[in-house]
Amino acid sequence: MNDRVDDVGGRALRVVVADDHQIWRSGLRADLGEGFAVVGEAEDATGAIDVIRSEEPDLVICDLNMPGGGGLAVVRAVADTAPVVILTVSEAERDLLDTIAAGAVGYLLKSTRTDDLRAALHQAARGEPVFSPQLAALLIGEFRRLAAAGDGAGRGTVGGGTAPAPLSPREREVLGLVARGHTYRQVADELFISPKTVENHVRNTMAKLHLSRRNELIRWAVDHGIE
Repeated sequence: MNDRVDDVGGRALRVVVADDHQIWRSGLRADLGEGFAVVGEAEDATGAIDVIRSEEPDLVICDLNMPGGGGLAVVRAVADTAPVVILTVSEAERDLLDTIAAGAVGYLLKSTRTDDLRAALHQAARGEPVFSPQLAALLIGEFRRLAAAGDGAGRGTVGGGTAPAPLSPREREVLGLVARGHTYRQVADELFISPKTVENHVRNTMAKLHLSRRNELIRWAVDHGIE
């Protein structure tokens, strides 16, 4: 393990890689390079779930289509204990929406450039939602469709509960940028504040809205016209 300083207390990100193609897993391991330590691999959903529960990694990188239920089964089993990023060739809207609804923190295409992939994985390990740009538009479009159809847990209340505390102008500003797919660093640069301050605003906003996942936060923002 290298000594590069990153976002998890000065150590490499501990990751589990799940993909049914051994050659792909080997290539991904090589591409990750510094800042990542692959602590487990699996070729099917069952094996992935077992190794994730055993190793308790900082991040899971998982293919969508694998034996044993695929990436969706993995997300459903471990999303509450480890952030999961789906890394796949599928650009199908249904695949994207199903995995995000199940709790995946990100959905990236295997065609993602190596540098972009590494950056996205670091963001995902911090709990930030990450999507390939062409897929983020699909996600926002679905949320708009649900809002127009009156799906709305959240119009006035969140999840049918009590009305949330009002958001401050800065919290709404930060939320709008996050909903458009900006990273914390990009939000910080645009608003001339620190990434830590952005993170604090997001955390406070989630607490006010009684939300537990950042993908729920993005949905709430779009549903309420905060973009």
